[in-house]
Amino acid sequence: MSVEMSRERFAGVLEQAIARLPVEFRRAVELDVRVELRDQPTREQLRSVGLEEDELLLGLYEGTPLTERGIDAGPQLPDVIYIFRHDLEDACDSVEELEEEIRMTLLHELGHYFGYDEGDLDRLGVG
Repeated sequence: MSVEMSRERFAGVLEQAIARLPVEFRRAVELDVRVELRDQPTREQLRSVGLEEDELLLGLYEGTPLTERGIDAGPQLPDVIYIFRHDLEDACDSVEELEEEIRMTLLHELGHYFGYDEGDLDRLGVG
């Protein structure tokens, strides 16, 4: 179970997924949230979500969700969504499945930016 895709093609699929987002989500990516393609998560990123080094992490949102921001909040680090290429490839059996999983992972992580928790995202079908 695994499919490989060149980094260039993977990045192109990710860009297409961003371009096809609903306007509100696409605007967030253009203005407020940086999307970064990484080959794999760091040990620290895995630990931050309670995963071991041999477990897959498809994507990760790092930042302060909109629902937790206040008017009096001081300067903050930029919000970032990391998309992990090798883990996504390992989770999929076909190019078509990988393309869909890239899209779903992007939507899932954007959901965290908008303040949705795992239960909310499951109910919305992007869990």
